[in-house]
Amino acid sequence: MNQNCFSFSQEPTPILEALGRASGENNAAFYAPGHKKGKGINPQIQDLWGEKILQADLPELPELDNLFAPQGVIKKAQSLAADCFGSEQTWFLVNGSTCGIIASIIAVSQEGDKVILPRNIHQSAIAGLILTGAIPIFINPEYDSVEDIIYSITPTVLENTLQQHPDTKAVMILHPSYQGICGDVKAIAEITHRYNIPLLVDEAHGGHFAFHPDLPPSALSMGADLTIQSTHKVLGAMTQASMLHLQGNRISPQRISQALQLVESTSPSYILLASLDAARQQMALQGKHLMTQTLQLAEMARNQLATIPRISVLEFSPQPGFTYLDATRLTVNISQLGITGYEADEILHEQLGVTCELPLLNHLTFIISLGNTPEDINKLIQGFTTLVSQSPSLPVSSCSQSPPAPPAPFSPLSPRKAFFSPKQTIPFEESCDRICGELICPYPPGIPVLMPGEIITSQAINYLQQVLNSGGIITGCSDRTLKNILVVSG
Repeated sequence: MNQNCFSFSQEPTPILEALGRASGENNAAFYAPGHKKGKGINPQIQDLWGEKILQADLPELPELDNLFAPQGVIKKAQSLAADCFGSEQTWFLVNGSTCGIIASIIAVSQEGDKVILPRNIHQSAIAGLILTGAIPIFINPEYDSVEDIIYSITPTVLENTLQQHPDTKAVMILHPSYQGICGDVKAIAEITHRYNIPLLVDEAHGGHFAFHPDLPPSALSMGADLTIQSTHKVLGAMTQASMLHLQGNRISPQRISQALQLVESTSPSYILLASLDAARQQMALQGKHLMTQTLQLAEMARNQLATIPRISVLEFSPQPGFTYLDATRLTVNISQLGITGYEADEILHEQLGVTCELPLLNHLTFIISLGNTPEDINKLIQGFTTLVSQSPSLPVSSCSQSPPAPPAPFSPLSPRKAFFSPKQTIPFEESCDRICGELICPYPPGIPVLMPGEIITSQAINYLQQVLNSGGIITGCSDRTLKNILVVSG
């Protein structure tokens, strides 16, 4: 992309500029936050962060606009972002992509409505279902049993599912997966629109796609009605700063705004909002250059990792559910090292100074972004060289792993009804065929293995125990040791 692609100049940073002016004013502050531009803060925080960031921690002053009724600098900044990312309207999010995903489900469904989702959807989508009372219709994504990697759903399976459930109100998909794998979003959008319903896309890891031709196409460019992007994950925004983009007329903008008021803080951080403004300007003016550098670093890493024995990097292999691969995402298979991905992650992080984004039983996934350097890549290569040299000298069989549990039959209870139903605690090993009462996820990536209203299967039990025994972290369960589980009573 270059500046000539945009409708108007992308140079201004309205929120950042206004925040800079407001933080420099010497007014007597009789408003929140209580630390009053850092004057009342714990000195340890000031020593760590410095004065300027504390001076910029301001509330919704008149000159800083209002996030839920923007008329000034926030409105201008969001309009610039819409122009930059190719949407008709953009909302800045300060509660992460989580609030955007929940709000999108609230905007398109109500109690009893059907929503089609892939089974590997993020837990925030399940939270949206619980809040609305909508009924999930799950589709199994494609699964590569050789690589032990989950792909995307396919257009064919979506078409069959819509034929069985023509009263569906919306479809939500992932683009890309944590591993950077993308499905055929264009075909999925065309099928969805034939039923005159919207396509929602969890594009949390794809905020950079619009800025380089060698990256997968953005979901908006392939026909999605709404996308949610974690600008902080792959671009230059602060953690928890995200965007929601909308195009077309299948979803009401007013419904989006109303839904966001339910799930987003009424005291938004202007530091986060300004970082979104600045990240947008950076990508608008330098995006292609920055992504070229990032892709070059990723290629350097791939080429050097390929020379290290007994590990392999996921490469693009077109097949159903695998239409594109984000080359800036490195997924390294370590199954021949005789240790789990969780153990490998611990060694790399604590002993070798290399930290991955996502450890799984057989893989480690690394995000290479505009913030990485050649020195980072050299450290990554040296880390894997040392890790391999310290592992058993002979290859061992890959760690036994089952894919996350496929969708089990739902009980008559929706996720909402199951969440609010009376529950009882029983031993985990005795829970097979009972109705789950809690949302249980290995985290990251935050993909539920069990959720409220779902029938507990032996496969799910075995998978969760395997993750826990291998050093993984399980969230959402009332008993983190997985000795007990909450099930719906009766």
